Parts: sequence; structure tokens; C-alpha cells
Amino acid sequence: MLFDWPEEDGRRDDVSHGKNSDGAEALAALPADILARYEVFSYRNAARILQGSFPAQYDEIIAALRRLTITRRMIRSPGGSKSEIARYIDGLFDPGWQETRIIGDLTVRLVSAKGETEFSRYTRQGYLDGHRIDFVKGRVALDLEWNSKDQTYDRDLSAFAAFYHAGAIDLGVIITRGSAMNNDFFRGLGKVLDKDGREGAGEVYRKYGASTTWMGKLLYRLDAGRNGGCPVLAIGLTPACVSGD
Repeated sequence: MLFDWPEEDGRRDDVSHGKNSDGAEALAALPADILARYEVFSYRNAARILQGSFPAQYDEIIAALRRLTITRRMIRSPGGSKSEIARYIDGLFDPGWQETRIIGDLTVRLVSAKGETEFSRYTRQGYLDGHRIDFVKGRVALDLEWNSKDQTYDRDLSAFAAFYHAGAIDLGVIITRGSAMNNDFFRGLGKVLDKDGREGAGEVYRKYGASTTWMGKLLYRLDAGRNGGCPVLAIGLTPACVSGD
């Protein structure tokens, strides 16, 4: 059972299986070994756009996904402002992928119906401000969400939409936890580790509840169109990405 979460851990009516995604045929743009290791959904033709229009970024993302292997110890380790897993995945991308913030002013012109006469002109300062994306290279954006509150997806998708509507990017990619990393999987990892690497008292599965960032919560937002028309490729880590130690 993929969505095996206790009721008290989060609502089930805001979880999706990707009903409005492009469908399996769109994923032919991705290599078979990637589809075998990850849970992948494409929205608004994102997979084909990435492959066909941005071959350099496509190759770099595929290469990073092929190298990506997290350990059970990483999953069991204590969190913080940025987890060991997040730092590790960040390191898979070269410095050309930059954290980026978009800032923009809006110039407004009021003109006659035929545009022959300008009545007034003014500028709204800071019309776009505050939206950040973890990684941008060229016209491709990428964010990672491992274990944050699921509302973080709203911030990510809002940023994708802001960049997209400003003409700064053509698609976004989100790497997150796949739905197969559920209670059954996390219960099998036992106890959390403390900062010294010793086994603690808490259970690992309690760190990863239904109201944190995992694929079902992301797909619900994508199905609802919260990406604002921006094509999005959603990539979920599965147990196949986890080594035995």
C-alpha cells in the first residue's frame, strides 16, 4: 500500500496520485533506469521540454540522479536547518546551478483605445520580490524538498510560477520523497540517531509524517494548478535510492 499513513498524521483528502499529469507516454523522454529507480510525474510536457530544449541541463540532472544514493544512516540522522541528505543532494550539482531570487518592477502605461496617446505612466516598485529557487541554470529551475512541512510546496510552486510568468524560466524540477517511502519503509529503520551517531529513543517513522513533503502532497498541488502554468517535472526518491548501511 503506497499511501500508508495513520489518519492522525495528516488529512487524506489533500493527497493525489497525479490524475492531471501528462501520463506515462510523456515519460518516454526519460531513461528507463531513471524511471525504474524514481517515482516520476510530468506536468505540462515538462519531461519533453527538458529533454528537447535543454539537453545540457537534462544530461546534468540525469547524471546527478544516477549518482544519487542515500544511506539508512542519513535517514536516521537528526535534522536541522538543512539535513545531511539535503546537503548531499545539493553537492550533486555543479556551481553553475545557482540559488536565485527574482526582483522586478512593473511599468504601467495608460493610453487611448488606439494607443495613440499616453495619458499617464507609473512604476510599481517591487512588483516581483522575495521569490527564491534553490537552483537555476539557464531557463531550468530545480528545488529539493526532503522533509519539510508540506506547505513548503506552495512556496516552491509560487516561485516557479513567478519566474515562469516573468519569462525567466521555461520549466521547474522538484526532487522530493516518493510515496513508497511510507510508514512501512520508515518503521523498518528503527530508532533515530543522536548527534554522536548513537541510537536514540525516538522512532525514525515519527520524523516523516503525512504532513511533510512527499509526493502525494506535491501532486495534489500540481493537480490543482498551483504551479501557475509552469511545466513541472516531479521526481520522487524511492527505497531503490537507499543503500543498505
